[in-house]
Amino acid sequence: MSSEQPKLAYKRVLLKLSGEILAGQDKNGINVATISSMARQIVSIVKQGVELAIVIGGGNIFRGMKAASEGMDRVTADYMGMMGTVINALALQDFLEKEGAITRVQTAIEVKSVAEPFIRRKAIRHLEKKRIVIMAGGTGNPYFTTDTTSALRAVELGADVILKATRVDGVYDKDPLKYPDAVKYETISFNEAWHKELKIMDSTAFTLCMENKMPIIVFDISVPGNLEKVFNGERIGTLIQNMG
Repeated sequence: MSSEQPKLAYKRVLLKLSGEILAGQDKNGINVATISSMARQIVSIVKQGVELAIVIGGGNIFRGMKAASEGMDRVTADYMGMMGTVINALALQDFLEKEGAITRVQTAIEVKSVAEPFIRRKAIRHLEKKRIVIMAGGTGNPYFTTDTTSALRAVELGADVILKATRVDGVYDKDPLKYPDAVKYETISFNEAWHKELKIMDSTAFTLCMENKMPIIVFDISVPGNLEKVFNGERIGTLIQNMG
């Protein structure tokens, strides 16, 4: 019997994790059981040879857009949100390294004591050495979401795909929580998703992916085993890509 591991469907992947996912069943903060389980899943994949970059959000710590809508200066609120992503990145780094991974945190805003600045060539070199690169601080600019960061970094690093990890099992034609007859898409083109105004990513991020032919897979990471299934090329969630 062969002891070879199954060949992964992707060589270099950008995994987008929202801050809310790290909160698990809690509304805010970091749920230790959740982040520990996620770290184990991630490390098991990386040990199979994939090159993995992670863009992490900060909504479990601070939501800049919400604060701005309530009267806070938008620029200040966005920078506070960026700092929240740094907290999450350091937490994820700690749990990944407890599982035996080698990691680097890179930030788009300078936090020299705890992270490297984002440098494209350096990030690619880390990936080639099979280090997990956790990217925090968004793009380093206000008014841009971590979805846009994911699209930008995926293109810069030459990723094969963006895996957008959520708590929903894919993209639907309408909100499945409100409408029992909502239909899930297994595959959909960028153009169709755009014309149907499906909320997959913000418009800046989505346009960047569409123009650079960067496929996106939206899937539910809260289901044990789903992350590995995606890497193995199984049909999980919804694939958004150029067609025709």
